[in-house]
Amino acid sequence: MGLELLVDRLGEPSTAVLGGLLIGLLFGAMAQRSRFCMRSAVIEFSEGTLGAKVAIWLLAFGAAVALTQLVLLAGVADLSAARQLAPRASVSGAILGGLMVGAGMILTRGCPSRLLVLSANGNLRALLSGLVFAVVAQASLRGALAPVRDGLAGLWVVEGPEVADLLSLLRLDHRSGLAIGLVAIAVAAVVGARNRIGPWGWIGGAGVGTAVAAAWWFTGALAAASFEPMPIKSISFSGPSADMLMLVLAPSTQTIDFDTGLVPGVFLGSFLAALLARELELQGFKDGQSMRRYILGAAMMGFGAMLAGGCAVGAGVSGGAVFATAAWLALFFMWVGAGLTHWLVDRERSASADFALAAR
Repeated sequence: MGLELLVDRLGEPSTAVLGGLLIGLLFGAMAQRSRFCMRSAVIEFSEGTLGAKVAIWLLAFGAAVALTQLVLLAGVADLSAARQLAPRASVSGAILGGLMVGAGMILTRGCPSRLLVLSANGNLRALLSGLVFAVVAQASLRGALAPVRDGLAGLWVVEGPEVADLLSLLRLDHRSGLAIGLVAIAVAAVVGARNRIGPWGWIGGAGVGTAVAAAWWFTGALAAASFEPMPIKSISFSGPSADMLMLVLAPSTQTIDFDTGLVPGVFLGSFLAALLARELELQGFKDGQSMRRYILGAAMMGFGAMLAGGCAVGAGVSGGAVFATAAWLALFFMWVGAGLTHWLVDRERSASADFALAAR
């Protein structure tokens, strides 16, 4: 009833923007305080360590899954029309795009959500990488790279509602999905306790997952309360970043919706959290070689995220929370791509540096 009243007073687009802004504020603040980062979690895992970063990522993922499944079990929102659960899914896109996003996040030292959070804290490397990511994402969505993306996505396509939903594919229900989320939270609790993560690790990790579930609930409930068709979605940074870029460059061509509030909300939430914690600091590139690395990684993530159907949060956490088969597949290959790239690029560099020091 409260949401319907808000729609009556503000209108559907403005309500969607307000919801995106508030949920973005929560996500940005919690991600900044907890240092939520899939790249850091992959590095720990690939080096055989279950550390604090793994615990925080797993806590966020488990909270997103469990709370989203509770929304579905309670029947307060119907998410069956979500893009991630469309009856036509690209397996090749999930695999190739996932590998590219994983490799790109190692090169840029952060996934798209992390780049946005760091940009708000004064990190100019993240800011440039985020801009490159948005430009390439837009080119991959509607520009010069769109035919290439469509060609790669069409290499292996599966169709059917029973294939798109991983729970249905495995003949499970939402109670099973809730149990999977709770298991992830339990594992995160054990790993976090062993690594003695601080209060903000617990609060922030849970807060990130809560923001993802809140976005699913809000957009699902808004769609049910609206007279016009409204997209059901959660937090993502590939399509929204591309749309935000076009909103700045060509405002008359863009409509406002949930994503219009989301991206500024995440930026503002992270900025305020860093300001209160006195962690605002300008940081730039040290040399030209590192700049080339960041630009290449950002471009890979921009194209890969559009090919995979979302970024590390959009496909990996938001899509995983509704058990979209393609999203879980993309998430797996993001971990694979990130782990391999870390091993081939950064591990070898670290080993060479250690050898040089030992030889002195």
